[in-house]
Amino acid sequence: MTPWERFADLVLQREAALCRVVSGVPPRDFAGMYVDDDDLDTILRSLPGLDGPGPEAAAPVRDLFAPLVVQARAALTLWCAQSADPLARTCRNAALTPPDVETLALLTAVELNPQRQRVVAYVQDSVQLPRPTLALLARVLGPAGPPTVAPGSPLRVAELVTVDDSGPWAVRMCGVVPRLVWAVLGVDAPDPELPARTRRLAALGRGRGRRSPPPDLLLVHGADAESRRRAVGAELAGRPVLATSVPQSPAEWSAVVREATVDGCAVLLEVAGPPEPLAAARIEAAPHLTFALSSPRELPLEALPDRRWREVHVLDGEAGPEDWLARTGSTDSGGARLTREQLRLVAGGDGGNPAAVQANLRRLAGGHLDGLAVRVRAQRGWDDLVLPDAQKSQLRELVARYRRRRTVFGEWGFPAIPSSGVVALFAGPSGTGKTLAAEVVARELGLDLYKVDLSSVVSKYIGETEKNLERIFAAAGAGDVVLFFDEADALFGKRSEVSSAHDRYANIEVAYLLQRLETFDGLVVLATNLQRNIDDAFLRRIGVAVNVLAPDEEQRRRIWQLVFPAGAPVEDLDLDFLARQFKVTGGVIRNAALGAAFSAADEGGPITMERLVLAMQREFVKLGHLSTESEFARYFDVVRSGR
Repeated sequence: MTPWERFADLVLQREAALCRVVSGVPPRDFAGMYVDDDDLDTILRSLPGLDGPGPEAAAPVRDLFAPLVVQARAALTLWCAQSADPLARTCRNAALTPPDVETLALLTAVELNPQRQRVVAYVQDSVQLPRPTLALLARVLGPAGPPTVAPGSPLRVAELVTVDDSGPWAVRMCGVVPRLVWAVLGVDAPDPELPARTRRLAALGRGRGRRSPPPDLLLVHGADAESRRRAVGAELAGRPVLATSVPQSPAEWSAVVREATVDGCAVLLEVAGPPEPLAAARIEAAPHLTFALSSPRELPLEALPDRRWREVHVLDGEAGPEDWLARTGSTDSGGARLTREQLRLVAGGDGGNPAAVQANLRRLAGGHLDGLAVRVRAQRGWDDLVLPDAQKSQLRELVARYRRRRTVFGEWGFPAIPSSGVVALFAGPSGTGKTLAAEVVARELGLDLYKVDLSSVVSKYIGETEKNLERIFAAAGAGDVVLFFDEADALFGKRSEVSSAHDRYANIEVAYLLQRLETFDGLVVLATNLQRNIDDAFLRRIGVAVNVLAPDEEQRRRIWQLVFPAGAPVEDLDLDFLARQFKVTGGVIRNAALGAAFSAADEGGPITMERLVLAMQREFVKLGHLSTESEFARYFDVVRSGR
């Protein structure tokens, strides 16, 4: 028998003996369900001022139990201070006083044993009162009994006991919460009332050997959520931590406090902004617990709970070799730069499989980019890109700049100002291959290319454009992808003088973009037809600028060669004539080739010069360009006849 059970049994035996000897209440059926004449006489004699039984009748019983109760109380105090029993640990975690411990011992012992409940019903003279009432606590523990379960008492603050909230005060029954009962029985299941996705994190860190005690409130901000959790573990010297979102109901708050008390955990609340007044009040009302607030940014001082706090700013959230080893069993990151939170997510499935990690990386980014950007599967390489050697060299420099960032900014110590990210600008007429160049770069780097959909990003509502852009940059940073902004001058255009509210908010969007580019560590490619339309502030941020010019005759001939797949049924094509006569971009060449191919397929014939010439004439019409005899030469009759 445990010391708390021994203590409970002794005080219950004493009260039962007093009832039989002093009050003359014999055990009987249906006790408390009716009051007869004998009951009334007994009750009247026990009231103050009337002739009740003298104290001499109770003295022998009290004298008999007094030394036993003193010994049991001392044993209970010693056990509570030293035992590893779940109930003893809970008492220490809740910082309970000796009267609190005695109350909890009595309530728990009664809760666990039906025979004790019968004794309690007998002592209280009612089968409807199987649990101790406030009146019984006063009898058993003296004047200190009822205050141990009063609102604001340690037992109530720790959410360990319950008190009926209806009926006469004296007969309101007190009980122990189920979570504690299960813990005493050896079942360590979490409280079912906890907020969804609450996690118990054990031994997050070994501590830093700090001599000062841990703070009542720890503020951790910056980096990513996983890195902030690690910082909490280090600051709290390896204590277990209960990590959860901010509870949304009184029941959830009670469960969080109760779970942390029973398990001896600190409570880590992951917040997006300043805590609400209710949250601050609940933190202030549980002084026996250590709380930590994890947030992306600093929290305003006026919103903090009134507790002694310490602040930690987490600067570096990038997963290092030791993090990859712990999550995947290998230090090889495959070139991916992830935060610890992102690594936890992508390695959460088949983490030991590198292919699964890479697939999860794409999934991590794609899930957040859905609806805001279109994934372009990078399948074409350098041989498919027809550009002058100088422009190709610039693209290779772009690849090297992104691929060797760690060497230059890390090992060699060059300052990454404003960030280690790379911003490239592809400028040139429409159809010259800016999108293809971005695709080739992405394939060379082994990254996914996401083409931003400006129609989904730009919103007429104030602030929505910035929110959409933040989603894009956050997702791109998560998955290590190439962000491609086509027609970038629509977003990155020059700021204008403010003459209306629209101008002011448009300038705010441009300023936000500039700020976001300066903190982005990935690869961004801006494509524009008119470089002079780009704001000068963005041009200063450009790392590599490539002017993609319209192709010359030799390049046009190369494009005509590449535009027809090996399986296409071509017949006697004069590529020299096509390259010499039609001074168009690669995009126009591709459209003309497709038009001729569909015409041939529909008529069941091969792709001929006549069909190509007619397709080119259709492209000229779309471009608003006249079809002249000097350009079409000997094929002008075909154009004039339209077939």
